[in-house]
Amino acid sequence: MADAQARDGGRGVIVTGAGSGIGLAVTERLRRDGDRVLAVDLHPEAAGRDVLAADLTTREGNRAAVDTALEEFGRVDAIIANAGFQHVAPIRDFDPDAWDSLLAILLTSPFLLAKYGWDALAAAPDGGRFIAVASAHALTASPFKSAYVSAKHGVLGLVRTITLEGAESGVTSAALCPAYVRTPLVEKQISDQARAHGMSEDEVVARVMLERQAVKRLIEPDEVADAVAFLLTPAGRAFTGAALPMDQGWTAR
Repeated sequence: MADAQARDGGRGVIVTGAGSGIGLAVTERLRRDGDRVLAVDLHPEAAGRDVLAADLTTREGNRAAVDTALEEFGRVDAIIANAGFQHVAPIRDFDPDAWDSLLAILLTSPFLLAKYGWDALAAAPDGGRFIAVASAHALTASPFKSAYVSAKHGVLGLVRTITLEGAESGVTSAALCPAYVRTPLVEKQISDQARAHGMSEDEVVARVMLERQAVKRLIEPDEVADAVAFLLTPAGRAFTGAALPMDQGWTAR
């Protein structure tokens, strides 16, 4: 499963949600940089390349991701917790099963990856790194997204706790908090938000999705991948316990 182009002895990295969007962009960027990347996704056929199929809403799926990386690379230097999905509905109508699934993938999975990968991260030659792709919704809230917002706030707390517990063993952690990124997840949200708000899809983009951003454009997946790559450099290691807004000025208001 390891990329044939990766340098021998290079870093071993796990990237979840790697079948499309941000996760795919991060995987491709890190492989170009010479890292050996275990790409993990529930639907690997969507990526059209080597991806580990794993259900990260289960303990077994998260354990399999860590165990496979250790088997393939003999080490885990970094974990990029990115997998997720969205469900848009008012709280009074919010499906409890959707709540459970969202918290499982957005909050419990990062916890399990950190737990199962802890010893390997602590043994990483240059220090282990845990990066959560947390979203601007780790820093603010929007209506109709109660589970997503709650989970992203929670993952920021997890990142900060990893930082405190991992400091002595060299494990550092950060949360990257992008605004809306041009991904299949966001494209689906446009239609969901249109139904929830009773608007056209064009109105949703202009008046709901980008209304709170100072800069009115979607972020591209490659931009997020570049930010992740920076956080994995020596210069990025000081950003530990930090939430890094990448939100086009959303939270500046």
